[in-house]
Amino acid sequence: MIRNIVFDFGGVLVDWNPEYLFKDVFSDRSELDYFLENICTPDWNEEQDAGRSLSEAIRTLQERHPKYQDEIRLYYDEWTTMLGGPIEQNVALLVPLKMKYRLFGLTNWSAETFPIAYDLYPLFQEFEGIVISGVERLAKPDERIYQLLLQRYDLVADESLFIDDNVRNVRAAIALGFHTLHLQHDMCLKDELKVLGIKA
Repeated sequence: MIRNIVFDFGGVLVDWNPEYLFKDVFSDRSELDYFLENICTPDWNEEQDAGRSLSEAIRTLQERHPKYQDEIRLYYDEWTTMLGGPIEQNVALLVPLKMKYRLFGLTNWSAETFPIAYDLYPLFQEFEGIVISGVERLAKPDERIYQLLLQRYDLVADESLFIDDNVRNVRAAIALGFHTLHLQHDMCLKDELKVLGIKA
């Protein structure tokens, strides 16, 4: 029986996309694509999610790509522009779900930027507990961060549903015995929960 629901945040409850910022920085789409695919890459961003400081991340990347020093600095100076806001149809499920289940967050997020989002969006206050990768210096899909969540909040994996938009993270949760939901962009979370016998 599912007693706990564990949410990833980015792509599940909060819309985040670097293009929201850099579409107004680069007039040439090909240069925008080059920048996000080769300079401020997802792999580089994941290092901050795993605990690297923003100042170190910016400095090392600027040294490697001096042509883009200003744009690299913008990545975190104007970070909130990358936030598209709450994914309202999913956030609306939190209060009704909270009446029947314990709700937790397990997110890959920088320890320095998560507090900004926390203050912006009241949705985070609906959670009994949140494990933030940047704080723990562990990131999904490392199984240790899932184990940390289970131990910290006295949870059992096979009593917990884990929801994430990243298939790597979902596979790691499956290996640990979680019920899982790989939420893709064309899915309706409410409908997918209903299939699992969870009504919000």
